[in-house]
Amino acid sequence: MLRVGLTGGIGSGKSTVARIFAQMGAPVIDTDELARAILDPGQPLLADIFRFFGEDLRREDGSLDRAALRARVFRDPALRARLEAITHPAIGLAMAERIAGLPGDTAYVLLVIPLLVEVGWGDRVDRILLIDCPEPVQVERIMARDGIDEEAAWTMVRAQASRSRRLQAADDVIENGAASNNASLTDKVLALDRRYRTVAA
Repeated sequence: MLRVGLTGGIGSGKSTVARIFAQMGAPVIDTDELARAILDPGQPLLADIFRFFGEDLRREDGSLDRAALRARVFRDPALRARLEAITHPAIGLAMAERIAGLPGDTAYVLLVIPLLVEVGWGDRVDRILLIDCPEPVQVERIMARDGIDEEAAWTMVRAQASRSRRLQAADDVIENGAASNNASLTDKVLALDRRYRTVAA
């Protein structure tokens, strides 16, 4: 089974592209979803998060204030590294379990790993697919999506790997700039879907 790692900066359009791949029948495993699941109420890692990052992140229902945690770690590289050290081993294990559970005749699996380049998970995939767009476009999308100001959006963009670093790591690239639309994205995904099925065969 071919393992395709889909990555890209925040606001680049990874979720949109992943949905199109799923519509074409490709199994999609999103590490952001796995990360949310391992920090649900009752999960053992959640206690570690509160212990290290503070009880003020615990909501009244016992759940994690994810937005507050995200804002905190994006401002502090040391805190972000600590969060990754706590969560990434569990995310990697959950991803491996999901892959192992796929049917044996699966041609390829799309692994959505936003921080693939930053955390050095290139050895866990066979190909890296980058969703690329100019950083100012990322900022505009983040501001519109999260309702934050421009400075906060730029902080989030700059906390991740640079655009050039991701491009150097990529085997395949989907350009998703301001002029892109779902129709053009679908055409690009269709071409890659055919390529991946051919490579897998």
